Amino acid sequence: MPTALITGATGITGRATVQQLLKSDQWTKIITLSRSQKSSHDDPKIQHATIDLQGDTKDMVSHLKEVGEVDYVFFCAYLADPDEGKALEINGTMLKNFIGALRDLGYLKHLKRFILVNGLKQYGVHLGVPKMPMVETDTWLEGNPWPPNFYYEQQRILSAAAAADANLWTWAVTYPQDVIGVAQANFMNLATALGLYASVYSSVSEDHELAFPGCKENYMAFNNWTSAKLHAEFVEWAALEPKAGNQTFNVVNGDTESWQNLWPRLAERYGAKVPKNMFPKEGKYKDFESSHVDMPTPPPLWYHAEKIGLDPEEIKNDHSWLHQQIDIAKWAERPEVVKKWEELRDKFGLDQKTWDNATWVFISFLLGRNYSCVTSMSKARGMGWKGYQDTWTAFDETLTELEEQGILPKASELRK
Repeated sequence: MPTALITGATGITGRATVQQLLKSDQWTKIITLSRSQKSSHDDPKIQHATIDLQGDTKDMVSHLKEVGEVDYVFFCAYLADPDEGKALEINGTMLKNFIGALRDLGYLKHLKRFILVNGLKQYGVHLGVPKMPMVETDTWLEGNPWPPNFYYEQQRILSAAAAADANLWTWAVTYPQDVIGVAQANFMNLATALGLYASVYSSVSEDHELAFPGCKENYMAFNNWTSAKLHAEFVEWAALEPKAGNQTFNVVNGDTESWQNLWPRLAERYGAKVPKNMFPKEGKYKDFESSHVDMPTPPPLWYHAEKIGLDPEEIKNDHSWLHQQIDIAKWAERPEVVKKWEELRDKFGLDQKTWDNATWVFISFLLGRNYSCVTSMSKARGMGWKGYQDTWTAFDETLTELEEQGILPKASELRK
């Protein structure tokens, strides 16, 4: 029976991975690693160790020596930095030193597979409209004019490490998109910010409406999302499936969704309604500040333009942009909004950090971009993966879990 080691065990993907492995009888021991807090799971299978992944190899060795050999590693940790160059240095060094510590301890001799979690920055979705659907064989965006990408650096480090050990162990990399899940004592995620906005906006609105803060183009666009629970099922599959060795995989729910379908359901969940004219040219939202940002780099589609029969120059000059008819970060600072949050906080006994750490900038990007983001799951399907998750169900279940944990106000009791 195999043993597993999970880094970032209290984050969104790490926490879900721990839960998934605990559900299976085949795992003998699950070692959870995190920087500060212990995993909340109380199970005899779990052994927890505190480790600073920004430490050097020697420091990591001191923390990992009591852990012992493992069969599978699930590397779910990363550190964000607005400077892409620094993000590459931080996350590349973090992974390199961690693998170095496993090698120094002799643990790699026992390892079977190393799973690395990356994301859709792989395709440059943060830079503008991508070529769609995105597939794992798409060329990496490197060199001028593209900024550094730590996913590429990490994948090079991982494959080189396996090669250095004569490929005695294998690896797999996942690319989830806009993960829907819960992180332990971490309020910085998509679902939390979305739930806060829906709770407060619908409560402040005299007509109990829930306006979409982003742009019409985004509202009508098509996208994929990834349930953290489904991703956890996938990484377990990718660890144990022989054909998945030394492969990269897109991991999304399996449906293609749009806010035009999801938003009315979100409004209904919060006892609100969708405005009759969601995107007025002027008038309805004139009291709110809007925002508009043109993305400075050519969109990733530009790189692929010639291959797919488009004019590269035309694509290069057709910049993508982010637009919010209601700037959600500035909305969150409005006196009436803060007052309503404080009322809900006190009513439901919520943690002020929920509001203070809400990722308004991240959700503004997800709701404001003027393009679709659709990926292909054909590669994994072709290898036998059959997992599927309805995206609205994932949102609804995650919001419910956040409510039960006392992170979000209970939607069913907002008007009571």
